[in-house]
Amino acid sequence: MNYWLLKSEPDAFSIDDLRAMPGKKDHWDGIRNYQARNMMRDDMKKGDMAFFYHSSCAVPGIVGTCEVVKEAYDDFTALDKKSKYFDPKATKDNPRWCMVDVKYKKKFKSIVSLDALKQNKKLESMTLLKKGNRLSIMPVSAKEWKIIMAMAGA
Repeated sequence: MNYWLLKSEPDAFSIDDLRAMPGKKDHWDGIRNYQARNMMRDDMKKGDMAFFYHSSCAVPGIVGTCEVVKEAYDDFTALDKKSKYFDPKATKDNPRWCMVDVKYKKKFKSIVSLDALKQNKKLESMTLLKKGNRLSIMPVSAKEWKIIMAMAGA
């Protein structure tokens, strides 16, 4: 099993939005970075677990967990001219972008803030904490997963 961190702005799509979806699942769409797309397409597998991270908000941090329940498939929002994720270079034959389906698993009692993550010396090498890393999808090691779950009291 692999572990991931998925970032979303809570005013666009929050962990509560995921929990409120039918079956508590939805597609993770709108990825428009090739490195993030490649990880989703090539490395994310059904059964992988992910931290749900709220970004671009008053207190950014990890708010809960979700599970990958469907592996990568074409991101149909790239073909939808009305979508904010429309890509004019994407075609039905060459969709360029993909998405996965995720299912809500748990919301933490309190956020594991970015500041708290930075203060934990055991997480120094975490991809999220590396200078200049702004990817919306990133891998998390099994060791980092356990540390953060303990920080969350989960």
